[in-house]
Amino acid sequence: MTPLCFAAWVFFSVIVMAMPAQGIEIADTIYHGGPIITVDARLPGAESLAVKDGKIVAVGSRADVLRTKGESTRMVDLEGKILVPGFIDGHSHFISSLQVASQANCFPPPRGPCKSISDIIKSLRELQRKQGIAKGEFVIGYGYDGDSLTDNRGLTAADLDAAFPDNPVVIQHFSMHSGVCNSRALQVFGINRDTPTPKGGVILRKPGTNEPAGPLMETAWAIAISRLPSLDREKALSLFPEAQMIYASAGVITAQEGASQPADIELLDEAARRKLLSIDVVAYPFVTGANEVFQKHPPESFGKYVDRLKLGGIKITMDGSPQLRTAYFTTPYLTGGPAGEKNWHGEPSFPRAEAEMLIKMVYDRNLQLLAHCNGDAAIDLLLECHEKVAADRFADRRTVVIHSQFVRPDQLLKYQDYKFIASFFTEHCFYLSEPHSRNRGASQTASISPMKSALELGIRCANHTDFSVMPIDQMLVVWTAVNRVNTNGEVIGPNERVTPLEALHSITLGAAQIYREEHIKGSLSVGKLADLVILDGNPLTVAPLTIKDIKVIETIKEGKTIYQRR
Repeated sequence: MTPLCFAAWVFFSVIVMAMPAQGIEIADTIYHGGPIITVDARLPGAESLAVKDGKIVAVGSRADVLRTKGESTRMVDLEGKILVPGFIDGHSHFISSLQVASQANCFPPPRGPCKSISDIIKSLRELQRKQGIAKGEFVIGYGYDGDSLTDNRGLTAADLDAAFPDNPVVIQHFSMHSGVCNSRALQVFGINRDTPTPKGGVILRKPGTNEPAGPLMETAWAIAISRLPSLDREKALSLFPEAQMIYASAGVITAQEGASQPADIELLDEAARRKLLSIDVVAYPFVTGANEVFQKHPPESFGKYVDRLKLGGIKITMDGSPQLRTAYFTTPYLTGGPAGEKNWHGEPSFPRAEAEMLIKMVYDRNLQLLAHCNGDAAIDLLLECHEKVAADRFADRRTVVIHSQFVRPDQLLKYQDYKFIASFFTEHCFYLSEPHSRNRGASQTASISPMKSALELGIRCANHTDFSVMPIDQMLVVWTAVNRVNTNGEVIGPNERVTPLEALHSITLGAAQIYREEHIKGSLSVGKLADLVILDGNPLTVAPLTIKDIKVIETIKEGKTIYQRR
């Protein structure tokens, strides 16, 4: 550092740390006694931090911050634990937290207990017993992954029929793009041998017949779950405290509801009115229901928190899931299509003309667009629609490309030009690199979620769990971005590994940029909200492979503890 730069840094630091002592009231709380990672490049680390009225009023050396101490100030000794900014969700489905509270966990290890079909049946029966589900009522599970079963085959309606002859049963694939139904559920949904396969969907049939076998994908699955009975309103509202703890226990203080139906928006709105939200929730109505949402929530009401709920923009899905072989690619899958199709590239969720119309509708209302894109052809389609319908393609619309799994280098250059934000999904490196290698090849798999390349281009990056696709576990998110190892310990794309600080940035300040909240969240800086997390280990200094073992000890929202590990 040159003498001039050093002098400027000292001057700036003195200003930042001296301001609280000269211009504000006595702090409510002062944290000290452990490393403080600010995620603020201007002051990367600190010894102490002061909070007043839910905001950070001082951060820096212990001596400087203690100037804000008064007789009533609460002193919190971190005892060597680590203070970091509250985590911000780069993409998930908050409504799923309500559903998870009333469904069976069918995830395979380490995410859940189900290694086999018999384990899935056991988990569903346990749910039925615990919740007293009567004959004729739905039994629902989540987290199914047919590729991980020791049976070496996927679940079918026949498996579920034998175990649940008197109940409709539905199990959602962990991707949320597919699921398996038993015969009673298919009957309830009106899906039978005469049901045509909807465009953009898959209904797997029994070999040699037109009878549905149980698995449904993409639009066929979407049609089915739209016919599921909704949770009773009061029952759903009663689940909000438990649901939010799924996020708060992982240090998340801002959650995303990333594909809201109109009924979801009304449920969230009611929860907000009843003051049930202890964390911030940003909801994105799905594009096909947007006009219905606009009737009660016009576009000009978006972008503003009311009782911790904000409508952030509109979500569109451009393609499906690479592990299900429904993502849309420019080159064919090595393993064919999900129903045995040859030369299969996948399909877009919407035809080009419809996609253009829907994106134009969002842009014309000056709303933010969240676009789910996995395959490179889906990303091409998004870019081409943007170029055609955006009045100014270079404006900072905060358009977010959710997942960006198989984005190409030339597409990243366009992200840079159009000021897109990439919300990556690096957990695929750990959980799903093997099916990706089978379907897409080792070379393309090595480049999934290329966060390092994006950062080098100056692209704003976030990272996410896509809950309930994956459990909420922000330290695992950081771990996968830093290490990029799979379940066999093999490194997937070593050139795309990022530093621990860059990975932490992607779930704090980087994710805050999605919501235009970087001025109030994402770093421990004077004037920002006192959204804090206390960890039992330092992600910047521990051995990289142990980052995932770091635990959240306490989560603090605007100066108030909302979760404490027991």
